[in-house]
Parts: sequence; C-alpha cells; structure tokens
Amino acid sequence: MIGDTMTLLSLLGRIMRYFLLRPETLFLLCISLALWSYFFHTDEVKTIVKSSRDAVKMVKGKVAEMMQNDRLGGLSVLDAEFSKTWEFKNNNVAVYSIQGRRDHMEDRFEVLTDITNKSHPSIFGIFDGHGGEAAADYVKAHLPDSLKQQLSILEQRILSVDREMLDKLSANHDEAGTTCLVALLSDRELIVANVGDSRGVLCDKDGNAVALSHDHKPYQLKERKRIKRAGGFISFNGSWRVQGILAMSRSLGDYPLKNLNVIIPDPDIMTFDMDKLQPEFMILASDGLWDAFSNEEAVRFVRERLDEPHFGAKSIVLQSFYRGCPDNITVMVVKFKSRAGGNNSKAGE
Repeated sequence: MIGDTMTLLSLLGRIMRYFLLRPETLFLLCISLALWSYFFHTDEVKTIVKSSRDAVKMVKGKVAEMMQNDRLGGLSVLDAEFSKTWEFKNNNVAVYSIQGRRDHMEDRFEVLTDITNKSHPSIFGIFDGHGGEAAADYVKAHLPDSLKQQLSILEQRILSVDREMLDKLSANHDEAGTTCLVALLSDRELIVANVGDSRGVLCDKDGNAVALSHDHKPYQLKERKRIKRAGGFISFNGSWRVQGILAMSRSLGDYPLKNLNVIIPDPDIMTFDMDKLQPEFMILASDGLWDAFSNEEAVRFVRERLDEPHFGAKSIVLQSFYRGCPDNITVMVVKFKSRAGGNNSKAGE
C-alpha cells in the first residue's frame, strides 16, 4: 500500500514539473499576475513604479556627479564668473588669463613691443609657475627685457637667469619653479624658446597648425633616459612625474630637483621664416589650455573668433575651463599683418 502511494506521488510530481515548470507556463503565469496587479491594484503599482524611477534618477545623478568629480581630480565644479581673471589688449596682441579652480594664480605673461626701434624684436612670454609664484615672477621680470640686447645668445641668457634665480630662491628655501616660453618676432623671422610644457602654435596662411614648441615631459624617451642617467626616476601619480613630484622634465627654478640633476633648464629653440609661412596668428599658452585642446583644435577655434575683442583668447580660455581644466589657464593670441609682397608683419604696430 505504501509503495503504491509513493509511486502515485512520484507520478504527480513528474506531471507538475512537466506542465508547471515549462517556460511557456511560467511566462503565462507572469503575464496573468501582471494583469491582475494592474487592474485590481493600480495605485500600489503606480507608486512602486514611480519610486523605482525616482531611485534610478537619484543613482544616475550621483554616478554623474562622481564621474565629474573624478574627471576634475576631486575638485568641485566652479562657475567661471567666480574665478579671478586678468586681461591685456594692445593693438594686435590680446591675453586672457583665469585662476580657475586653483587656490593661487601662478601663471605670468609678458608683452614687449617697441614700434619706434625696428632693431629690437617684439617679445612675448608665457611663464607657468608651480610650487609658488616666485619663479614665474622672477623670470618675467628679468628675462624678456634682457633679450632685446642679447638675441644672439638666447640660450645662454635663459640659463643665466635660471642660475641667478636659483641662488636667490635656494637662499630663501623657496622650491618654486616655472616654465618659460618666449617668442621673439623680428621683420622676417620668429624665434621661439621653450622650457617645460607651456606651448606655442601658429596658424599659417592656409589655416594649418604649425607647432612652435614641443613639451618637455618625463615619459618622452629622450627625457626618460636622461633622468635615469642622472640617477633619478619617473613614477605615475595622476601623470608621469620626475621623482614622483614634477610633471615636466625641464623647468627654471626647482632647486631641489636641479641639485639632483634630474631637472634641467636647457631650452629648445626653433626659428621660423615669416615670409614663407605668411601666418595669420600665433597662440602662446600655459598647459591649462593644452589639457583641453589639441594644436589643431585651438587654431580652428581661435581662427573662427579673430573678430572678437580678445581675438578668441577669452573664449578659448573659458571653453577650456568649462571642459573641466583644473589648472590656471593663460592664452596669448598675436595677430600678424599681411605679408603680401614681403611687407612687415610685426605685431604691436
């Protein structure tokens, strides 16, 4: 008797599994349950759905906020109107500078033009300080004016200013450093000297971007080998850094790293034939711009805005800020006059 009962129960179990646990049966069950809930418990279902949607929106908002903060290095989003700005305009030269999301403004710039003396070049400089303002202030004050009389020894003068500054800063235990990007414009040529990661780019007569300088970065093979030979190292801390500290491989100042010979002040110097290029304008800027724009993008952006009061300098600075750049941003735009027939294109005239 017991055996017959067990056989019957086993048979019933197999029948239930066959009919009730089939995918088609489960699907019909779910549809039936959903219809029953909708018609007989409408308010409760709407409440659940609304709560679920609100929860999803809240999660999406938090995720977006976290992604934005991560992209900005944990910095909160700041409206540009609450940031300190500096601007300069003189004939064909315009500069716009913003402190941005940094606690201090360490960028400096210089414009020296002398339209009464054709033997003197026009000089334009960008100095992006770090670790304080002292180095950028010193180079701005001592380098550009001295270059007027010493154009032929540009490299020696840059190295000389670095040595003089190191003596002063190290005496005060000031570890500040700065980039140095200077452009010297004469009637027929443009000479650009660069130390660090500020950058210059020129727009030629066809609208092409022509690099005026190349960044000095620790990850570059040449720089990495030099640092290794000096007994130093590079490591990744948000970006590749010398001794885990400095995100550029050359600078002026930075006496502790200079003493280790892992950072050097040697500039790269490039010369450009103005008659051949017949440029429309050039852009000199701190790396805050180049974190947000490529050379080609910057030239295209500014070229479309040359009729603005700041020749596009203000617009591209603000655009870099709104793209999330956390750094100080300084942009100088120098417009050149037409060189048709070899005419003078000296900016500032």
